[in-house]
Amino acid sequence: MKSLTVFLSCMWALSVSSQTDIEVLEQSPRHQEWVELESNGRTLHNFVVYPEISDRTKVLLVIHENRGLNDWARRFADELAEKGFIAIAPDLLSNSSEGISKTSDFENSDAARTALYNLDSDQVFADLDTAFDYAKSIKAGTGEVSVIGFCWGGSQSFAYATHNPDLEEAFVFYGTAPKAMEDLVNIEIPIYGFYGGNDARVNSTIPETETNMNKLGKFFTYNIYEGGGHGFMRSGAQPDASEGNKMAREEAWQGLLEILNP
Repeated sequence: MKSLTVFLSCMWALSVSSQTDIEVLEQSPRHQEWVELESNGRTLHNFVVYPEISDRTKVLLVIHENRGLNDWARRFADELAEKGFIAIAPDLLSNSSEGISKTSDFENSDAARTALYNLDSDQVFADLDTAFDYAKSIKAGTGEVSVIGFCWGGSQSFAYATHNPDLEEAFVFYGTAPKAMEDLVNIEIPIYGFYGGNDARVNSTIPETETNMNKLGKFFTYNIYEGGGHGFMRSGAQPDASEGNKMAREEAWQGLLEILNP
């Protein structure tokens, strides 16, 4: 089963390597929709994608990078659905700034990034709780919900694991862990880390994270993909991707699917 999953993943990666994010989204045969949820008096916009399968399946919350819910984040959600999972990608910049409904309403990605770093951590947790509750309610889901995040979203997925013990697992792509032991002690789920070899800023934090998690008896394992830079899952999907980022992306996909399909 694992060898077939790896083979299909490699074939899929080759088929989309020349397509832009928006082309992948527009050509997807899967059901995509925007779901509006109420979160602390705001409307939280969520991009949801369903797989074309006959059985119920796990749901994954996708936490975007530091420039908001852009086309690549939505593309990744669609790719997860292509692999057989329901994906929910909340736009955590929803109605967080005056006159801004979604990430796409910002003037540019720099403006979105500035707004994101002004978000209150309690609001982020509240929005993720809202998306999590919705994920649990989806009838096509099994009731199992995991979280996966990238860059800023990778750090948020680690942090959210300290807040929500009802998650199945957290997948942290090139994100850092909370430093406080009083936060880490609350983790009750497995944490899986995915890091690029050419990312010294983030990778320099891994030894301390590993030491702290081991002291607390928490499950934390990770892989470092040599040749991949920070953001290799996004960079490696682009038509002009370097060989290092493309290879890191393909290997990380294989590792992720082996965990999700034991």
